[in-house]
Amino acid sequence: MSQLLKIELTLPGSLSETDMELLSDDVSAWLSSNSLQGWEELTAPATRDVTFRFYLEPESPLAQVVRGYVPQRWPMARVAVEAQEQQDWAAAWKEFFTPIDIGGRFEIVPPWLSDADHHGLEPIVIEPKMAFGTGHHATTALCLEGIAKLVDSGRLAKGARYLDLGTGSGILAIGLAKLGCTGLAVDIDPQAVFCAAENLALNGLPAPGTPGAPVELCVCGLEGLAPDAAFDCIVANILAQPLIDMAPYLLAHLKPGGALILSGILTTQARAVADAYVRQGLPEPEIKDVGEWSGLFWV
Repeated sequence: MSQLLKIELTLPGSLSETDMELLSDDVSAWLSSNSLQGWEELTAPATRDVTFRFYLEPESPLAQVVRGYVPQRWPMARVAVEAQEQQDWAAAWKEFFTPIDIGGRFEIVPPWLSDADHHGLEPIVIEPKMAFGTGHHATTALCLEGIAKLVDSGRLAKGARYLDLGTGSGILAIGLAKLGCTGLAVDIDPQAVFCAAENLALNGLPAPGTPGAPVELCVCGLEGLAPDAAFDCIVANILAQPLIDMAPYLLAHLKPGGALILSGILTTQARAVADAYVRQGLPEPEIKDVGEWSGLFWV
């Protein structure tokens, strides 16, 4: 039976509040830059220790990096690596995965809670996976809150076309589809697109390519779009530097007056990302911060 590595990186609670904040930001940024969006950040009330827990395949190059690089970069951190049977993956997530209310509009739930009372919220059922968004990450919540705001304000009507760039688990595309929009969700990682397709089925949405399907999937980036593809709304929850680099190309696919939501951005990077889009002719965005993460909204 195949195994996973459960990795826990713990910052000691004896650090000063300032040092703990700086180091936690640094660890979060490093995890995000390595496309790890499915980690947990846990604080022990008694000791103030902060633990980052994530899972890797044993053959992942990052597993070796963790063993060698992490102790050098954060010598004060404790690193624990434990082999775990693959079949225990779901059980490990069940220990901490609880429903999440986002913006009073959506509730993110795992499959084992899909039949629960959602208290009037729109459920998005997500099967937790190792490297793809589950809704617990602040950047995912920021994007979904922006989507809810667009719909509630009437800026995004049923039938509007969207692009979800870097779809991961498909969580944002599913949210848009459940609010009556149709569009395209893309990711350069084939496993992410496979994961998104699974989650579409869990939410009772027609399979991509079938009549009436509100979500089409593509293993591609912007270069895979038709030159004349245009969208009423674009959401991109990736990383700051790619967002900066692709600004003119991304905006070429946004309809005049369309809405743009960007995240995956550290608060220290938000200004640089905003400036890249303002230089392309957009007005100043609304910037919302949650912890060390920012969302940029042209809505």
